[in-house]
Amino acid sequence: MNRLEGKSALITGAARGIGLAFAQAYVREGATVAIADINLERAQAAAESIGNQAYAVEMDVTDQASIDAAVETAISKTGGLNILVNNAALFDLAPIADITRDSYERLFAINVSGTLFTMQAVARHMIARGKGGKIINMASQAGRRGEALVAVYCATKAAVISLTQSAGLNLIQHGINVNAIAPGVVDGEHWDGVDALFAKYENRPKGEKQALVGKEVPFGRMATPDDLTGMAIFLASADSDYIVSQTYNVDGGNWMS
Repeated sequence: MNRLEGKSALITGAARGIGLAFAQAYVREGATVAIADINLERAQAAAESIGNQAYAVEMDVTDQASIDAAVETAISKTGGLNILVNNAALFDLAPIADITRDSYERLFAINVSGTLFTMQAVARHMIARGKGGKIINMASQAGRRGEALVAVYCATKAAVISLTQSAGLNLIQHGINVNAIAPGVVDGEHWDGVDALFAKYENRPKGEKQALVGKEVPFGRMATPDDLTGMAIFLASADSDYIVSQTYNVDGGNWMS
C-alpha cells in the first residue's frame, strides 16, 4: 500500500470501466486522481464515489484546447502531474468492404491522436517541471495482430504500441518512463455494443460471442477491470523506474511475447 503516496495522476476516459478501476486503485495507493472524461456529469459521479482524493475534469481527447485545459486544471489543482494514463478509446468493427471513413477517422482521432497529443501535453509539463514522471498508454491484444472484422481498431492499437516505443526512447532522457498495457478481452458494459456488432456480422445470437471469447482465454474467463490494476500500479510506481518503452500483456494468456 501507499506506493503512490503524494503522487498526482490524470486518467483519461476514467468515468467508468478500466479507467475508473485504475482511479480507485491509485487512490488506495495514496495518489490524487483527476477523473478526466468527455462526460463531465459521469466523471463527477465517479469522483464522488471515490472520495476527496479524486476530482472530475471535463476532457475531449479529440480537441487540443480541451486537452490543454484539462492538463492545466490538474496541474493547478495538485501543483503538478506525476502520472498520466491514456485510457480513453473507442471500438468499432466491420468487414473491410463496409468500413466507413467516418468510423476510421473517429477511431484514429480518439485512440491514436488523442493518446499522442495528451501524452505530449503532459510530457511538456513534466519536462518543464524537471521531476520526471510515468506515462501509461492503453494498448490491446488487438494491436498485436489483425482480426478479420476489426481492422481499424487493431491498427489504432498497433499505433499505440509503436508510439509507446518511440515516446519512451525519446522521453527517458527527462526521467519520464513511457510504457503500455495490452489487455485482452475485458468484461464490462462496453461489451454490449461489441457483442451486438459481432452478432450483426457473424449472424450470432446476442451474448454468444461474449461467452465464446471468454471460454477461449487460457485463464478460463474474460478479465475484469480489477485484473489490470496491479500492472497499472506497478508502471506508475518507482518499481518500474528501469522499464522503458514496453507493452505488457495482461490478457489471461491470450498472447505471448
